[in-house]
Amino acid sequence: QLQLVESGGDLVQPGGSLRLSCAASGFTLDYYAIGWFRQAPGKEREGVSSISRSGGRTTYADSVKGRFTISRDNAKNTVYLQMNSLKPEDTAVYYCAADPFFPQAMSVLSEHHYWGQGTQVTVSS
Repeated sequence: QLQLVESGGDLVQPGGSLRLSCAASGFTLDYYAIGWFRQAPGKEREGVSSISRSGGRTTYADSVKGRFTISRDNAKNTVYLQMNSLKPEDTAVYYCAADPFFPQAMSVLSEHHYWGQGTQVTVSS
């Protein structure tokens, strides 16, 4: 079965950290750029970060720049999102998606080939 599986979501206090993982099953992840997205209750899905196939290029939404870091380990077929200095407004379901083209990997308008099922991140005291 071809799929992406996110993990690592949790309840964390403001200022805390989490590392999300996006693992590919049934296909080779290094054929794709990967985007991370999030969707909070009552809000539209938004792009958070993306990484190119080799990992040499990354992009970030302004709201997470300096706090989040995206990386990938193609040998493990996995992409990571390290989230530091978390804020209550980071609370959302986080999704990863695979796109053959890096420039559009963080765009919700792109037709990504694969989506994960999401992992819940809750930032609250």
